[in-house]
Amino acid sequence: MVDSQYYLPNDIGISALDCGEAFRLLSPKEQLYAHYLSRAAWYGGLVVLVQTSPESPTIYVLLQKIFRKQPPAQLEAVATAAGLSSEEYQAFLVYAAGLYANMGNYKSFGDTKFIPNLPKEKFKALVWESQAYKENPGEIETLWNSCSHFLYSLEDKQKQLGLGDKGITTYFSGDCCLEDAELAQKFLDSKNLSAYNTRLFKKESDGKRCYEVRLASAVKKDCTVEGEAETPCSTFEFEGASFSVQRGDYAFLMEKVSQNLEKAKAYAANENQAKMLEEYIRSFTYGSVDAHKEGSRFWIKDKGPIVESYIGFIESYRDPFGSRGEFEGFVAVVNKAMSARFAQLVSSAEVLLPELPWPPAFEKDRFLKPDFTSLDVLTFAGSGIPAGINIPNYDDIRQTEGFKNVSLGNVLAVAYATQKEKLTFLDEKDKDLYIKWKGPSFEVQVGLHELLGHGSGKLFVKDDKGKFNFDQAEVRNPETGELISSWYKGSETWDSKFSTIASSYEECRAECVGLYLCLNKQVLSIFGHEGEEAEEVIYVNWLNMVRAGLLGLEFYTPESKSWRQAHMQARFVILRVLLEAGEGLVTLSKTTGADGRPDALITLDRSKIHTVGKSAIQKFLCKLQVHKSTADVEGGRALYEGYSAVTSDGSHNFLQLRETVLLRKEARKMFVQANTRVKGEAVELEEYESSAAGLVQSFIQRFPEDAEEVEAQLLELASRDATCWC
Repeated sequence: MVDSQYYLPNDIGISALDCGEAFRLLSPKEQLYAHYLSRAAWYGGLVVLVQTSPESPTIYVLLQKIFRKQPPAQLEAVATAAGLSSEEYQAFLVYAAGLYANMGNYKSFGDTKFIPNLPKEKFKALVWESQAYKENPGEIETLWNSCSHFLYSLEDKQKQLGLGDKGITTYFSGDCCLEDAELAQKFLDSKNLSAYNTRLFKKESDGKRCYEVRLASAVKKDCTVEGEAETPCSTFEFEGASFSVQRGDYAFLMEKVSQNLEKAKAYAANENQAKMLEEYIRSFTYGSVDAHKEGSRFWIKDKGPIVESYIGFIESYRDPFGSRGEFEGFVAVVNKAMSARFAQLVSSAEVLLPELPWPPAFEKDRFLKPDFTSLDVLTFAGSGIPAGINIPNYDDIRQTEGFKNVSLGNVLAVAYATQKEKLTFLDEKDKDLYIKWKGPSFEVQVGLHELLGHGSGKLFVKDDKGKFNFDQAEVRNPETGELISSWYKGSETWDSKFSTIASSYEECRAECVGLYLCLNKQVLSIFGHEGEEAEEVIYVNWLNMVRAGLLGLEFYTPESKSWRQAHMQARFVILRVLLEAGEGLVTLSKTTGADGRPDALITLDRSKIHTVGKSAIQKFLCKLQVHKSTADVEGGRALYEGYSAVTSDGSHNFLQLRETVLLRKEARKMFVQANTRVKGEAVELEEYESSAAGLVQSFIQRFPEDAEEVEAQLLELASRDATCWC
């Protein structure tokens, strides 16, 4: 029997993202703008296949070729003829849907590999019985032979994403280790180059380490080309190694992204949108992160657009080193009613920020009021869909120029709906409350997390000219009382400095801000919660956090002592902090379930949230901010890794509890998204049913004009670097 964490269950939740009404309310011009932005996002999203694992592009192409000849409804009869039971055919569809939804064969949330939940010989029998095989047996057999081993392989290294012997990554060639990643980061910093749109490939030449830093760009030439002032491409000597900066990673896909952004530009609503798109096109054409930063500046200035979007190499969660961005692109329509609440929260931000538990000198010199909107997602291409986003991720822009927050309303509406019988680890009396208030409380938490979590706090910097952005003679560390003695230098950033812990540490800080500020009556009033109702929202928000901390154990790998998901590690850390606070605030005990198997129960004393709980989060949050502001990697790492440790000693055997969590885990939901297509002068929206077959159908119809060319290019990308992963 294969451990259930490595396959997707047949009854996995699958929901359609409803955006029909929002899309139909757009003007024809806005619909065309949204359509071409969506096309750019979908083409760019295919990059994630290449970023996830060596075999993902090939598996994707194999499935696409099978389904394009025979959609799910037709293929069912073929499956029966091939000897598959209805459960096995459903498992095949669920695997395909999972590959499309995660853009690869590793879960976007947790970075664990998933394999088909049917025997390999049955999978092969279906492939051989398919129309695609009958029409082109040589091609399909070649695809099968090249991916079938990795399709099912669960060798230790292949069970999860990671660097070196800890797992699989395609951000680095197979011979790279942490030392190589650290050296490459130092090199990139020395050249003022961002790692966001890069991958690193290593080879030895006459005993010398040689590295290729590959930039994502449509242009393949490494010389200066028209429209570019200078090229970053060249070969450099650095600390006894050779670094060659080259262009052209994902060139075909970057060109498709740029072409569609160019088409979208014709329907831009204003100059900021047009200039934003111009810079994005420049970024994806030449491989310039600086151009993307310029585009992001125009994006911040584009306040309150009807159609909102962002695209590029954005989140660094899945780079094992924490510096390289995974491609994502989203297009969404503003939900005006919910956005009004968020606008009120923004207006109150300057009153709420001083409530945070660090001295004023540790807060930004002025709060740059961002756009904060609730959006209904039309398109979200990438490996997964979050509930909220705070972007851009460029520290220099966020600190001095601003940012935007978005809450994804139609994702929140379906992602976190829970059935009572599937609700684990809670007391019966808490379950009904949890189901009733989970949605409203999470809405408050997302708002605070994104706006006042990610949007707060100052980084102390000494720039290249030797100028400090704080008063060295006055500002003191509130933990020690001493003057500040460390800071960020020159081109150092939060990500480059805190590297492997940066993402999770920052998510933890933002989650703590949400817990801390949700205790504020003014905040709850903005979201329409008063009196007893407000107290229920607080209770369920805190209860949800400690339960999430326990559920987080699913995303810990004992063999490598590593975490695979930034947010869940953050929530486990918060659980540890609140357990440590004592006084009966949180209790966690082992029990036996009604089925006779191991279970657990977590409870929260609501009478102690405003006292014991608030005090514990206040102290911990201040420590997190001080280490972050002062670039104190050593102190920050010791604090965070201490609370992240999963052990069998102490008052709770977390390694044993992890086994219970795995035994009772529920698979994360997958989303079916609509397609848009231009018919004459109009844009049509095609929606699909909430099922594995519906999700598969949406992908069959996603690239109607050039599916075969796209698939050929993906195979070319996969084969080009095939020897680099051994």
